[in-house]
Amino acid sequence: MPPQILPVVTISFIATIVRSTFGFGESLIAVPLLAFFIPLNAAVPLSVLISLCIAIIVVVQDHKAIHIKSAKSLIMYALLGIPIGLLILKYGNERWGKIGLGTLIIGYSLYSLAAENSLHLTEDNRFWLFICGFLSGILGGAYGLNGPPLVVYGNMRRWSAQHFRATLQAYFLPASFLGILGFAVQDLFGWLLIKYFLICLPAVLPAIYLGRYLNQKLKGAFFRYVYWGLVLIGCLLVAFTVAKT
Repeated sequence: MPPQILPVVTISFIATIVRSTFGFGESLIAVPLLAFFIPLNAAVPLSVLISLCIAIIVVVQDHKAIHIKSAKSLIMYALLGIPIGLLILKYGNERWGKIGLGTLIIGYSLYSLAAENSLHLTEDNRFWLFICGFLSGILGGAYGLNGPPLVVYGNMRRWSAQHFRATLQAYFLPASFLGILGFAVQDLFGWLLIKYFLICLPAVLPAIYLGRYLNQKLKGAFFRYVYWGLVLIGCLLVAFTVAKT
C-alpha cells in the first residue's frame, strides 16, 4: 500500500464529518491537504466525488427535511452566477481575490456573531433567494466556495440544523454531478481517481453517519457554530493563499 494512502483516507474522513455535520465546507479542508499527498488533478475530482456520495446519501436519508422550493430556486439562480465566477477565475487576480474573499467571510461572520438582531424571513423571499443563489454561483464558479451565501439565507429563514444540512445537499447534488461530468470530459475521471475513492469509501460512509449524529445534537446555537466554521474557513483560505505565494 502506498504511504500516502493513510493520510488521504484520514483527510477524507475528517472532511466528510465536517460536510455531514454542517452541510458544507469540506472542499476547503480536503483539497489543499490532499494536494500534499496526491496530484491536484486527482485531489479536486476526489473531493467532488466524495461530495456527490455525501449528497446522495443525505438526500435519500433525510429527504423529508429538504426545503424543495428553496433548493430549486437557489440552484436556478446559482446557474446564472456560475459563468461570472468562471470569468473571475479565468481573468481575475487569484491571489488577491482569495485574500479579499477570506477577509470578507471572516468580517461578515464575526459581525453576524456579534449582531443581536438579523433579518428574519418567515417564508421564502424571491429577492433574497436570487441574491444568495446568484452569489453562491459566482463564488462557486470562481473559488469553489458555494456555502457562505447559503448560510446567510438559511440563517434568515431560521432553518433548523437538520433542514439546513438536508437542503444544502439537495443544492450540492446536481452541482457535484455536473462537476464529475466535467472531469470526465476533461479525461480526469480515470482509474487513479476511482482507486482513491474506493479506498476512502470505508472511511467516508461512517463519517457521513457520524456527521448526521452530530448535526442532530446541534440545536438552537447551530448557526453560531456555522459562523465560527466560516471564520475558520476564511482564515484557512487566506493562510493557504499567502503560503502559496
